[in-house]
Amino acid sequence: MDPLSDVLSLLRPRTYRAGGFDLGVDFCIKFPKHESIKYYAVVSGRCWLTVEGVPEAVRLTAGDCFLLPRGLASCLASDPTLTPVDAPTIFPFPLSGRIASCNGGGDCLLVGGNFVLDGKHVDILLAELPPIVHIRKKSDKAAMRWCVERMRDELRNPQPGGFLIAQQLAYMILVQGLRLHLAEGLRGGVGWLFALSDKQMSAAITSMHDEPAHDWTVEELGQRAGMSRSIFALRFKETVGVSPMQYLMRWRMLLAGDRMANTSDSISEIARSLGYESASAFTKAFKKIIGCSPRQYSRSQTSA
Repeated sequence: MDPLSDVLSLLRPRTYRAGGFDLGVDFCIKFPKHESIKYYAVVSGRCWLTVEGVPEAVRLTAGDCFLLPRGLASCLASDPTLTPVDAPTIFPFPLSGRIASCNGGGDCLLVGGNFVLDGKHVDILLAELPPIVHIRKKSDKAAMRWCVERMRDELRNPQPGGFLIAQQLAYMILVQGLRLHLAEGLRGGVGWLFALSDKQMSAAITSMHDEPAHDWTVEELGQRAGMSRSIFALRFKETVGVSPMQYLMRWRMLLAGDRMANTSDSISEIARSLGYESASAFTKAFKKIIGCSPRQYSRSQTSA
C-alpha cells in the first residue's frame, strides 16, 4: 500500500453514521464535540461553518467539502451571527441512512458521515491536520462530484442495501478529501503528511512503509529519493520534522502496537518481523515511542 493508505488502515475508520441535512432559511445549528472524524459535502446552496477555537467562519458553497478531524464542536448557519440551536433538539439522532430536514429545507443540502477511529495513537497520526480541511478548488470539487451526487441519490431514494452503499461512498469522500488536501493544501508545512506531497520524500517514506523490517540506512533511503546522503538527511529533517531513522522507528512501533492490539502474535514474533533481532532493542524503541513497555501495552489492550 501507499503511505496514506497505510495510515488510514492503522486508524481503522469505521462509519457509524452516513446521512445528510436539508436546511431551510435562517438556520444556525450547533453540533457538539464528537470522538470521530466528520466529513460533509455541500450538494446545493450555501452556508457558513464555524468551528470551536477557529476565529474565522468558513463560507461553503455548492460542491465544497469539509473535514473536521479533531472532533471539535461546530456550527452550520445561514448567518453566523444568529443564535445557535443545539442539533439534538432539532434532529432525531442518529441520522444514519437518511436526510433530516430543518425549517422545511430547500436552502442548503449537505451529505456526508462520521467515522469512529478504532485504531490506537490517533493523536500521533492526525496531529498535523488542521481543525478544518476545506476542499473548494474547482477541479477538486469536480473530482468529488460523482461520490457526492451518488450519495445524495442513495439517501433520497432508499433502495435495498442503500445504507451500506452510502457508508462506502462516505468513506470514499473521506479518502478523496484527504488526498486532495494532501496534493493542494500541505506544501510548505512540516510533518510526514506534508512530506507526501514531495515526490522525493514520498519515495523514501514509501520505501520504509513497504519494507519496515529492512535494515535501512540514510544513504540507501537517499538513493531511493535520488539524493546524496547528506542532502537527503537535511531535507528529510526539514520536511518531516524528524530524522529518517527516527521516522522509521516510529512507524515500526505504530505497526507493533497495532499488531499487539489486533492479533495474537507474540512480542518476540512482532519484534523479529520489524527487523529487531534483540528483544531488548525492540523494547527500548517501543518504550521511547509509545511510552510503556511492550508487555505493559499488551496487558492494557487485553484488559481494555
